[in-house]
Amino acid sequence: MTMGMSDPRRKDRDYREFEFEIRAAALGEGDDAEEALYVEGYAVRFNEPTVLYEYGDQQYKEKVHPEALREADMSDVIFNYNHGGKVMARTRNNTLELKIDSKGLFIRARLDGTEEGRKLYEEIRGGYIDRMSYAYSTKEASYDTETRTRTVLRIKKVYDVSAVDIPAYDSTSISARSAFESEIEKEKQAVANGEKRKRLALLAQL
Repeated sequence: MTMGMSDPRRKDRDYREFEFEIRAAALGEGDDAEEALYVEGYAVRFNEPTVLYEYGDQQYKEKVHPEALREADMSDVIFNYNHGGKVMARTRNNTLELKIDSKGLFIRARLDGTEEGRKLYEEIRGGYIDRMSYAYSTKEASYDTETRTRTVLRIKKVYDVSAVDIPAYDSTSISARSAFESEIEKEKQAVANGEKRKRLALLAQL
C-alpha cells in the first residue's frame, strides 16, 4: 500500500498522536460472510499530561480537561490517513462513531467501505501502523507556570481522527511551540532580566 505524501497539516489546527486498538467483527454467517473491519480506541484521553515540547532542559506539557469536548463541534468528523488523502470513514454517513466518556473521546471507525480503508486495516492489523492523531481547534486554555502545563479547557471543533505511520513529532512540536510561545518568551525575558540585574549588581560593587 503506497501512502507516502507530504504532511498536509494546517497551521490553524492542533494535532496530537495517540496509540489505538483494532478489532474485526463479522457480519452474517458462513464462509462467504461479509466482514466488517473496525478500528477503535481513544483519540483523546482526559487529564493525562503529555510532554509536547522541550526548550532547553524544561518540559512543557499539555492535558485535556474532562469537560473540554462538551460543546465541541463534532458534526462532521472524518477518519483518514496522515490527515490527508481518501476519506475512509466519517460521522455523517455513520461509519465513524464518536463517544465521550469518563476516559476521553472514544472512536470506532468502519474501514471496509473503501479499498483504501481495507488496505489500511490490514496494515494496522499487521502492526505496521499503530498510532492515531486527531486535529482540532482550541477555544479556551489555561497555563500553570509552576508545572509548565497547558490545559485545554474547551475545544471548538474536531476536524478528523487519522491513522498515522510515524507520529509527526516535528509537526507536533511546531504546533505546541505556538501554544507555549508566549510563556517561553516570558521565561526567556525573566532569565535575561535576572542576568542584567546580576551584571548591574557586580558593576555597583566595583
